[in-house]
Amino acid sequence: MSEVASGTDEEREPLVAPHHVSALPAPGPVPRDLPDLLGRIAARDPDAVVVLDKGPAGERIPVTRGELWRRTGALAEELRTRGIGAGDCVAVWMPNWSDALAWQFAVAARGAHVIGINTRYNVEEVRHVLDRARPKLVALAHDFHGLDLLARLKEAIGDGPAPPVAVVAGPGREAPDPAVADVGGGAWVPTLADGSIDGTVPGSDPADLAVAFTTSGSTGMPKLAAHSATGVLTHAAADAATIGITEGEHVLCALPLSGVFGYQTAMAALAAGGVCVFAPVFSADAVLDDMESLRVTHVVGGDDLVLRLADAWRKGRRDLSAWRWWGVADFQGRSRELAVWARDEFGTLTSGVYGSSELFALTSHWPHDEPEPARWVGGGRVVHPGIEVRVADPVTEEVLAPGHEGELQFRGPNVVDAYLGAEVPDAFTRDGWFHSGDLGTIVDDGVFAYVCRMGDALRLHGFLVDPAEIEVRLAAHPDVHTAKVVGVPDASGATVAIGFVVPEEDRAPDPTALRAWCAEGLAKFKVPETVHVIEAMPTTSGTNGTKIRAAALREWAAAAR
Repeated sequence: MSEVASGTDEEREPLVAPHHVSALPAPGPVPRDLPDLLGRIAARDPDAVVVLDKGPAGERIPVTRGELWRRTGALAEELRTRGIGAGDCVAVWMPNWSDALAWQFAVAARGAHVIGINTRYNVEEVRHVLDRARPKLVALAHDFHGLDLLARLKEAIGDGPAPPVAVVAGPGREAPDPAVADVGGGAWVPTLADGSIDGTVPGSDPADLAVAFTTSGSTGMPKLAAHSATGVLTHAAADAATIGITEGEHVLCALPLSGVFGYQTAMAALAAGGVCVFAPVFSADAVLDDMESLRVTHVVGGDDLVLRLADAWRKGRRDLSAWRWWGVADFQGRSRELAVWARDEFGTLTSGVYGSSELFALTSHWPHDEPEPARWVGGGRVVHPGIEVRVADPVTEEVLAPGHEGELQFRGPNVVDAYLGAEVPDAFTRDGWFHSGDLGTIVDDGVFAYVCRMGDALRLHGFLVDPAEIEVRLAAHPDVHTAKVVGVPDASGATVAIGFVVPEEDRAPDPTALRAWCAEGLAKFKVPETVHVIEAMPTTSGTNGTKIRAAALREWAAAAR
């Protein structure tokens, strides 16, 4: 397979120069099961705050480790009386509340598993999850942010079987009448009275499935990738150690817990004895206020999230000097400039990360001493020694040597254990490695650099080109706010690059000048054939961040030719 082109037509400058990459810190001890993760920190200091909820008026509501432990035990007992047991699925449809954590641990204590549903999901997406996961119970947020989740649930069920509903009021809110939430299977309100039991929580088999996440659905309706408790715990301990979260530090949890990035960030914070700062509704100003007042040290999120923070910060500066580390996924092509901003303003260390619903997050990130700008690209060193990664030619399946580009393939405790409601026969190679569908290169043993999704790579003049390279150049223009590049066939069938840019406020970039700007910094064959200036990018809001819809841009580009 051809390598990604960079520099001249004849040779490629490696994305990350081959060298020995420092080892990440060794993971700490792995709890024996999910309830034990919570039980350990509660026993160590039951009065320490573990979650900062947000109440209906925006007030912060502290939840202690002991309180969360007792609530989990009470809920596990209620789930037992409601018939939830080994192998069952429970759909948890609520925002980032401490209740969502209590449900995860309590469901695991029953040997059952959780499927998270994003509060932004539409009826068709909810119907798909219900059809695939077949939950025995739905835990539903009541009256959250003006969203009528109950109406969506009723429409998604249609004429199908109606599960019982557990109505969750949320932090600082009054419990509703459960009768209003009965969609045909009955409804109830968990009491979760603090101190209602002695604080014991039953153990569980760590080999049982514990949680499932929806995949991106880029090739159709999403799959439901399920992981065992062993995978969750191994990864939580590894992420906590390698990221460098320590006891009592505040970790921003702004990404939904229903997605793998938000979920595993919270689990890593718990494993380290940190404090989860929940943002059930994202407001850049409110998050900045929290980061300043609570001295938030760690953030995991896409450049889309931090771009909104940066824009809001420039309009009203806050002291974010406690912000030590940002694990970034590049969704908008703005990671590098934002990494420079965070470094120069607050001393923040930014690291490119890698992860997915099927491989957990963070599967990898770069060690803190990796030099810039190589540290800002996706990939890094795998966070656990049991995780293996290799690169193979996606056509011949030949395993490739370091420095050669191909499909990233994985095996280890981070890899998906099952898919709910469907078989996925092509998920693994014949010798048992998981197909990621991503292009990358091996840099060192256990270290890789992510390039792009295989379907997004552009073959220009015989070279495979990462569109992000062109996007970074376009976004560096002072008149450009966001850039995206896609490929479409010309009259001969060859691929040509087409750029789309959203201008900075009150700017009107000239497309011809933008092409000339690209020609000054890129090889000639990488210069977009055309650059379109548009008001806004077509986007989709997923559980891990807001991504630009490249397929829609390809349609626009083809229609404009």
